[in-house]
Amino acid sequence: MNSATARNLPTREQLRIWRDYTETAESLRSLLGSRMQSESAVSTADYQVMLALSEATGRRLRSSALASSIGWQRSRLSHHLGRMEARGLIVREGSAADNRGSEVLLTAAGAEVFRRCSVPHLRDVRELFVAALTPEQLAALDGVSAALRVHLGLPGR
Repeated sequence: MNSATARNLPTREQLRIWRDYTETAESLRSLLGSRMQSESAVSTADYQVMLALSEATGRRLRSSALASSIGWQRSRLSHHLGRMEARGLIVREGSAADNRGSEVLLTAAGAEVFRRCSVPHLRDVRELFVAALTPEQLAALDGVSAALRVHLGLPGR
């Protein structure tokens, strides 16, 4: 490896920080997901879909907008929506504005499941994430997240 190539690679310390970050975030995500599944019988994927729909006007979104908002490929979303529809959490309807598209609607039953699983999930977020950090660390993490979102071209929150 020549010196120009080596200068473009992360340092050992930068790689350690990267690895700590990714492994910790994945452990946290996994623990939150397993708690949600055991406490509420809801997967993190179900929760992502229901959260996006619960925040949308009329609890409905075009399927393409839903896929974009949660960062999924449309085929993955379509398969997952089929499973959620079979459980009565969502329904898919033709779009009134566009005959080619469909809209996904959070059902009353889905909204109730979302409400019930949100309370223990938010309690777990507080216990496992918020309580581990000082207000200053939370503010610093907010800044890091914002910088990464800008760098990656992701929308802000």
